[in-house]
Amino acid sequence: MDEKIVENRTFDEERALYGKRGLFVRNCRFDGPADGESAFKECESVTVDGAFMNLRYPFWHDRGLTLRNVEMTELCRAALWYSEDVTIKDSRLHGIKALRECGNVRMSGCDIVSPEFGWSTRGIEMEDCTAESEYFMMRSSHLFFRNVRFSGKYSFQYIEDAVFEGCDLDTKDAFWHARHVVVRDSVVRGEYLGWYSEDVTFENCLIQGTQPLCYCEGLRLVNCRMEGCDLAFERSHVRAEVTTPVVSVKNPLAGSRITLPAVGEVIRDIEGAMGVVEVTGE
Repeated sequence: MDEKIVENRTFDEERALYGKRGLFVRNCRFDGPADGESAFKECESVTVDGAFMNLRYPFWHDRGLTLRNVEMTELCRAALWYSEDVTIKDSRLHGIKALRECGNVRMSGCDIVSPEFGWSTRGIEMEDCTAESEYFMMRSSHLFFRNVRFSGKYSFQYIEDAVFEGCDLDTKDAFWHARHVVVRDSVVRGEYLGWYSEDVTFENCLIQGTQPLCYCEGLRLVNCRMEGCDLAFERSHVRAEVTTPVVSVKNPLAGSRITLPAVGEVIRDIEGAMGVVEVTGE
C-alpha cells in the first residue's frame, strides 16, 4: 500500500500499516472480526487524526508519531511501547499499560484510564490531562507535569528528575524511592507519601494524609500546608517550613529543622532523633 494519505477506512487485519513512512491517517477505525494486532508497528513519521482504536498493540517501535483525537478503548491494550518522539493530543487512552518504555513523549488534553501506565519512560511532558491508574509512571525519568489531575494508588514510585506544577494528586504510597523531584503549587492527598525518597522538594503545596514523608534524605518543604498529618517525618533528614498545625512529628533525625505554628505531639523514642522542631505559635 503506497498511499501517503489514508482516510475513512476500517482495518482489522494483522499489521495493517506495518512499517509505513510519512503517512497521514484520518478518520479511520481499527476494529473488526479479524482482530488483528500491531497496526502501526515499526512506522516512522506518521500522523493519526480522528481514529477509533479497538485492537491490541497498535503503536510499537515507532518514531516520529503524532496522535490527535484518537480513542483507544479498553481492548486497545498496551498501545504505545518502545516508541520515540511521540505527541498525543486530545485523546483517550483507556487500555491497560497504554504507554511503556518510550522516549520523548508529549501529551496534552488527554484522558487516561490505564493501570500500569508509563513504566520506564524516558522524558515525558504532560499538560492539562486527567489520569486514573495504579503504579502510574513507575521507574520513569525526566518528567514534567503541569495541570494534571490524577487518582490512583502507588504512583510515581522510583521516578527520577521530575517537576510537577499545579497538579492535583489523589493517591497512596506516592513518590516512594523517588529522586530529584520538585512538586510546586500542587495538592497531594493520600497516606504514606514519599517514603525512602531522596532530594524531593515540595513548594507551596497542600499535603494531606497520615504518616507522610518518612525515611527521606534531603527532603525540603517550602511554605507548605499539612492537614491530617500524623507521625510525619519519621527518620527523615528534612528542612521544612509548614504554615499549618501538624498532628504529630516523629523522630526527625539530627540536622533536621522543622518550623510550624503548632504541633500536637513530638515523639522522640530512638537515638539520633535530635532534629529541631520550632513552634512559632503564629
